[in-house]
Amino acid sequence: MGQGNSMARVAFIGLGNMGGGMAANLAKAGHEVRAFDLSEVALERARGKACTPVGSADEALAGAEAVVTMLPAGKHVADVYRGNVLINAPKSAILMDCSTIDVATAKTVAGEAAAAGYTMVDAPGSGGIAAANGGTLTFMVGGSDEGFARAKPFLDQMGKAVIHAGGAGAGQAAKICNNMLLGATMAATCEAFVLAQKLGLDLQTFYDISSKASGQSWSMTSYCPVPGVGPDTPADRDYEGGFATALMLKDLKLAMEAAKEAGAYTPMGGEAEELYQRFADRGGAGKDFSALIKMIDDSWVVPAGA
Repeated sequence: MGQGNSMARVAFIGLGNMGGGMAANLAKAGHEVRAFDLSEVALERARGKACTPVGSADEALAGAEAVVTMLPAGKHVADVYRGNVLINAPKSAILMDCSTIDVATAKTVAGEAAAAGYTMVDAPGSGGIAAANGGTLTFMVGGSDEGFARAKPFLDQMGKAVIHAGGAGAGQAAKICNNMLLGATMAATCEAFVLAQKLGLDLQTFYDISSKASGQSWSMTSYCPVPGVGPDTPADRDYEGGFATALMLKDLKLAMEAAKEAGAYTPMGGEAEELYQRFADRGGAGKDFSALIKMIDDSWVVPAGA
């Protein structure tokens, strides 16, 4: 069994909101996907998407030619790599960690993988659940040229863009820098729309002006936080779906942790983290991150039961 466009046996560990869709796309591309997750519901969902659910990570890893991990945090990645992957995956397998985790852990685990004779990349994806399901993620990849070349055919089947960011950990670094910029830009976009409204401007008119002027940003023109303005976004669905505030907050915390370690001054990133933390604490954790506009114009009410 070859790699890339021919069928390969893929171990997929972690079938959450993002992982489930990604594993399904690899199965759709013709790979034999042996999928494992601690959740029975996630395993059954994977079965319905042409994956083969298995009872343990080690069972998934047996005979694998490619390994994809999609886990919540650095601690989980380190545990699965040390306890399972680096013991039971064939040395010939290409290892891809698509989780979004801290740069330090990504580098440490990559070092341990290399020392054990494996080729590994860190390849976090950007684009959220819809992109994971639709196979249109952007992957930022950290690792060697060889690692990137071996991982790319698989990542191509789960995404629309696969970019080599640099050495080990560079994928994570690119992802958190990007998402820090997104978080801060969205906060500023929300503020601008609220101010425009309070100054008596029609919001569609403001959009028409600013989207063609120097204030234009992706947060405004592709992901407008105001319902009925710009293209269809989570704002048009009561801020459901999209990219949850809790996940944006996770990425901002990773960015602040990295900034501290690197000695970088990131006041706007820090302010964005505080704003999203406050919004999450007020019941917004499950809402799309653009729902921050509700707190900024102070109309957000904590939902019953939150």
